[in-house]
Amino acid sequence: MADSFDVIIIGSGPGGYVCAIRAAQLGLKVACVEKRATLGGTCLNIGCIPSKALLQSSENFEAAGHAFAGHGIVIDSVKLDLAKMQTRKDEVVTANVKGVEFLFRKNKIAWLKGTGRIAAPGKVDVDGTVYETKNIVIATGSESTPLRGVDVDEKRIVTSTGALELDKVPEHLVVIGAGVIGLELGSVWRRLGARVTVVEFLDRILPGMDTELATAARRILTKQGMTFRLGAKVTGARTTANGVTVTMEPVKGGAAETIEADIVLLAIGRRPYLEGIDGVAQDERGRIRTDDHYATNIPGIYAIGDAISGPMLAHKAEDEGVALAEILAGKPGHVNYGVIPAVVYTWPEIASVGQTEEELKAAGIAYNVGKFPFTANGRARAMGDTDGFVKLLADKTTDRLLGAHILGPDAGTLIAELAIAMEFGASAEDVARTCHAHPTLNEAVKEAALAVDGRALHI
Repeated sequence: MADSFDVIIIGSGPGGYVCAIRAAQLGLKVACVEKRATLGGTCLNIGCIPSKALLQSSENFEAAGHAFAGHGIVIDSVKLDLAKMQTRKDEVVTANVKGVEFLFRKNKIAWLKGTGRIAAPGKVDVDGTVYETKNIVIATGSESTPLRGVDVDEKRIVTSTGALELDKVPEHLVVIGAGVIGLELGSVWRRLGARVTVVEFLDRILPGMDTELATAARRILTKQGMTFRLGAKVTGARTTANGVTVTMEPVKGGAAETIEADIVLLAIGRRPYLEGIDGVAQDERGRIRTDDHYATNIPGIYAIGDAISGPMLAHKAEDEGVALAEILAGKPGHVNYGVIPAVVYTWPEIASVGQTEEELKAAGIAYNVGKFPFTANGRARAMGDTDGFVKLLADKTTDRLLGAHILGPDAGTLIAELAIAMEFGASAEDVARTCHAHPTLNEAVKEAALAVDGRALHI
C-alpha cells in the first residue's frame, strides 16, 4: 500500500488546488491527483486564463487599429502576428500553472500524477497505485457539452479548447450558443478579423442574466459586427473540403437553411466530468448530489465545483474548496450562494451579482430600480468607453440591495464593490452615502444607488 493521507483531492482546478492549499494550511496531510502534465485544471490550462490572455491581446489589437486615432495616436499600419499572440497566451498559462506548482511545494501538498479513480471509500487508485485517505474530495470539473449532429474534431468543428489554438483567423466563424464562452471567444476572433455569426436556440443571449442587461449587450455586440441568429436550432454541422456546412431551423417552425463557415465553435454549455467516479448519487442533470457540507451519499466522499449544482464558475469552486477544507479540519465553512458574481469578458464587460428583475418578479418581491449610464460618467468619457450602465435592485421596503447588474468598462472589477455590500447586507443608501473617488468608473455605482431613491446627481 502506498502513502496515506488525511485528504486526497481528485482534480487540481481552482476548486481542487485551493481546497488542497487551505487544507494544508490547517495542518492536514494532503494529496491532489492530476492527470494533466500541469496543475490548474481546465481553467488555468485551456479555459479562463488563456481566453483572457487572447481577449486582452485582441482588445489591444482592435484599439490600435481603431480607437487610438480618437485619442490623437495615429498608427499608419497595424499588423497581426497571431503566432506571437498565441505564444504570449501560452506564456501566461505557463506562469499561472507553475505558480500553482510552487504553492503545492510551499504547502507540502503531494501531487499524485496520473488518472484518479475511487477504488473504494478511503481508497484512491492512481494509475494502479492505491492510496489510503480519511477523506476523498471530487473536484473533477467539467467538459464541453456535446450536441447531436455536431461532431467535434478540434480542427474545423471546435470546442473552446480548439478555439484557443487556431493558427489563422477564420474568414467566417459560426458560434453555436450565445452564452459566456461563445460571446467571449466570438469577440476574440471578430476583433482579429473574422466574420462572426452566433446561433442561439433561445430568443435571447446570456440566459440567466438580467434581460435588460443582455438585450443592451446584444445591441452593442451587433454594432461591433457580430451577427445573431436567435431562436434557431442547429440540427447538424458537416465538414467539407472548404470548411463546415451548418444546418439550422427556426425553433418556432419554418424552413431549414444552411450557412457556410470556416470554423464552427460549439459552445452550448458544460457538463460535469465524472470519469472514474462511481457509486456517488447524481441528480437529473448528471451532477453529484451533496448536502450542505459537500458530503455525498457515501461517507468520507465529498464533491465541489463544477461537479455539483450551482454556477460553473472558478471562484464558486474556490470558495467551496475553502469551505470544505475548513469543515474537514473541524471548523465552520460556508459559501453565500446569493452573492456569487458572474462576469462576461466581452468589451464592454458584463457583470452581475444577486437576483435579476425576472427572478424578483417571479418571487413576488417588491423592489426599486436605480440606473445610471456610463455616458454621464466623467472617467468613462475620458476613456472613450461610454457604452452601458449600472443597474441596482433594492427591496422596496427595506432598501436592502438584492441585485446588481453592470454593462460597461471594467464591469468585472466594479461588481466587487456591490458583492461586498450585499455580503454585509448593505442598502442602496449605504452605497450612495459612501464617498467614491473622483473621477472613477465607480462613481456610476454610487449614482445608480442614488437613483434608487430618485436622486441621481449627474443625470
